[in-house]
Amino acid sequence: MSLWKNDKELFQIAHEELFCALVGDILDTMGLQNQFVSRQVKPVADDMVVIGRAKTVLECDVKDIALEDHSDPLISQPFGLMFKALDSLKENEVYVCTGASYDYACWGGLMSTRAMHLKAAGAVVNGCHRDSNEILRLGFPSFSVGAYAQDQGPRGKVVDFDCKVNFDNIEVHPGDVIFGDRDGVLVIPDAAVEEAFTGAIEKARGEKTVLKALQQGMSTQEAFDTFGIM
Repeated sequence: MSLWKNDKELFQIAHEELFCALVGDILDTMGLQNQFVSRQVKPVADDMVVIGRAKTVLECDVKDIALEDHSDPLISQPFGLMFKALDSLKENEVYVCTGASYDYACWGGLMSTRAMHLKAAGAVVNGCHRDSNEILRLGFPSFSVGAYAQDQGPRGKVVDFDCKVNFDNIEVHPGDVIFGDRDGVLVIPDAAVEEAFTGAIEKARGEKTVLKALQQGMSTQEAFDTFGIM
């Protein structure tokens, strides 16, 4: 029997009881040992937590392309498909963008405002963000490799979305669960969600028992031998 009825309940439990390292531990036991994106990807504020279904977005650099001479209307279009990708966000989805260099920002304040209106869960970009003060004021969970004010307008285009993408050599499919906090960002394949989060919830609740035992003086070896958790 599942410990949750739907995504909303699962994500609420995750916010209240879980953290990324714990879910990562369970994924390790499942043989999924390469699910954390690069440690360079950090939240704009340390207390930001993101969890939701992936809205995958593929961006590419265009700064060396003569846009006025290009025959592809997508490349000549401002920001490519970025507006369509952003406007298609649904409740509890995470804007997951990769493919760009670090020479410009892939996420910012106005994008955060639109995403919040659509009830999206957050943004995780394999690139830079800008408008840090605005993102902090909004409190919208945003993760990137760092702040850089340079605009993507003349430098990058979104060329596809709702497609499989490669984020730091991790395959991300639309609908995979993204879970991030200050310690890292995890990609949990859709097929692994039930097992991974069930195990993580059970371990989190078991760790409370271990914590109480340690506080009462039990040694770490005895605690591990007794509860199998550490």
